[in-house]
Amino acid sequence: MPELELLRPDHAPALLAFERENRAYFAASIPDRGDDYFHRFDERHRALLAEQEEGLCYFHLLVGTEGEVLGRVNLVDVADGCAELGYRIAERAAGRGLATGAVRAMCDLAADSYGLTALRAATTLDNAASRTVLARTGFTVVGETELDGRPGLSYRRDVRP
Repeated sequence: MPELELLRPDHAPALLAFERENRAYFAASIPDRGDDYFHRFDERHRALLAEQEEGLCYFHLLVGTEGEVLGRVNLVDVADGCAELGYRIAERAAGRGLATGAVRAMCDLAADSYGLTALRAATTLDNAASRTVLARTGFTVVGETELDGRPGLSYRRDVRP
């Protein structure tokens, strides 16, 4: 079973491979990271680790049994007991319930390891898979939003009773 691992320096090669292999797949439903992301990947990876060290964000990889990255599940903009949830699953791993399982696990980590009380998320209206994952994991719609010029929904979930 894949495991969530907190981002580490040695994850860089597998993470870069994941992002390259899935670039077109991700760009079909979310904004593309752009060429600069790939050209400056090492610098960006170090910056993410620094943000994580400061407690501003928590970046996780969903790692398979062979050490391959199957997804990312992140908590960003941590403040006042709340954070924004973001996730992406590799095309070859989609449709197997990995996103639902990973988001559930992240909700537990958010409360138990990071002391958070609530999570926010957002997705576009045309991303049915993400809307389904958020609904299955206890997120509720709290409003409308716009993401990269596309209509979407904002969600929230309390992670502590």
